[in-house]
Amino acid sequence: MSFDRNKPYNVLPELPPEANIETKAILKRCINAGRALAELKTAGELIPNQAVLINTIPILEANASSEIENIVTTTDSLFRYSSAEREARDPAVKETLRYRTALYEGYKSLDKRPVCTATAVSVCRTLRNIEIDIRKVPGTAIAGQVSGGIIYTPPEGENVIREKLANWEKFINESEEFDPLIRLAVMHYQFEAIHPFTDGNGRTGRILNILFLVQQDLLGIPVLYLSRFIIDNKTRYYSLLRNVTEEGEWEPWILFILEAIEDTSRWMVAKIRAISRLLGYTCDYVQNRLPRIYSRELVEIIFTQPYCRIANLVEARIVRRQTASSYLKALVDIGVLREFKIGREKIFLHPKFFNLLTGDDNSFTEYPKAE
Repeated sequence: MSFDRNKPYNVLPELPPEANIETKAILKRCINAGRALAELKTAGELIPNQAVLINTIPILEANASSEIENIVTTTDSLFRYSSAEREARDPAVKETLRYRTALYEGYKSLDKRPVCTATAVSVCRTLRNIEIDIRKVPGTAIAGQVSGGIIYTPPEGENVIREKLANWEKFINESEEFDPLIRLAVMHYQFEAIHPFTDGNGRTGRILNILFLVQQDLLGIPVLYLSRFIIDNKTRYYSLLRNVTEEGEWEPWILFILEAIEDTSRWMVAKIRAISRLLGYTCDYVQNRLPRIYSRELVEIIFTQPYCRIANLVEARIVRRQTASSYLKALVDIGVLREFKIGREKIFLHPKFFNLLTGDDNSFTEYPKAE
């Protein structure tokens, strides 16, 4: 039966695919991607306080993944409200920050269950902030962003969708004869093709990718900024997805995902090493300039997110509120932080850390010299 983009694709083939998904090119690329990912996992251990990465990299991933779906905001806005989400007024900021929350909650759920349909439902509910479930009503179709015409109609009927998700889930967790990275590429396509929700499928699928890597012990924490590569190659991403559906071209799609994993892992390794260098340099600088207030914990708290609030020091039990204010102002005085106001609240930006996170340049300038 030939594919018809205007009809529900209820004959979406089950997994594993009939096509050869272990070609020489795929296996070769798989080795390189696996090495890069292993290097990333090791690099993450350079920073003992994992909150430095968990609180920041998922924000970058959330921003890029949301932008793929045309939910556009700025990293500055996201970091500014990352620890005060309720204060954000921009709906795009709130929705993007929910991506961060969904990723973290999904990560914690791996202690109780592997990646499965229930994980996908929970992730999508957090993203959408509604009690969404598997699609029950017909009428879902995907339109081209340029043409506006229908380019794909996913399976419909709750029973059909749940059967396909059950097969998807079984493939993820039981088809151990395939390399985990090959399984990831296949599971990502299949989830997009099943399209089980009325909205939020793309973002949910990209979160599931990261959770699967953690589940397979290929990542220690959920800090792979995979959407960075996808948004830089957005046209190719969607074109290769369609080619699997319409032409059964699995190899180019799997190679694309392996390339994304390798490229992103190497980018992340360089970024983490730069953060580690800046953290060590900042510790030395603050200890030299402010020996009376210096502690490793104080410096680390301004690395858990680029914008710091007085409450962050209090909640971390570093100092009490009044002392916290004086400590942060002291860091402003020596050029480490900058002070801003949002309404009545004072917030403190760590410019070097912010620039390091959001830019491609991993170098940084020195703090001001003592007079």
